Amino acid sequence: MNRIAQLAYELAQPIAKEQGIEIWDVEYVKEAGAWFLRVYIDKEGGVSIENCEALSRSLEAVLDERDPIEGSYVFEVSSAGAERELKRPSDFERFIGSTVEVKLYQNQNGSKSFIGTLVSHSDEKLVITSDIGEMSFGSADIAQVKLRVLL
Repeated sequence: MNRIAQLAYELAQPIAKEQGIEIWDVEYVKEAGAWFLRVYIDKEGGVSIENCEALSRSLEAVLDERDPIEGSYVFEVSSAGAERELKRPSDFERFIGSTVEVKLYQNQNGSKSFIGTLVSHSDEKLVITSDIGEMSFGSADIAQVKLRVLL
């Protein structure tokens, strides 16, 4: 997490806690020539538009008051989504037993993408099971891990 995203996370945490929601992730990225500050939230039972709006209004007031970001940016608050990216060790622990998609930097066994049930995760490796058996991936080989909703 870059410095601005980390600062926004720290400012958002107490507000989110007060509102009964969780900050899932914060990103500060440049896309198509514009800067975006995105706050992704989660809540037991699901996130509503009202949750997004309440956090947006409260956090926007704090950001305006503190003015920690030079220049203009687009501020967004949204749900982390059903197919959210797993990043922190606590994310992986929380979703052991869930269906995930593992994307790799390079082909392994003819593919760069694997879907299966998350079995375990450590600093060194991630293990999933699928219809072809158990698969293990080195952490350095993994580009991204996301939850998957299978219909």
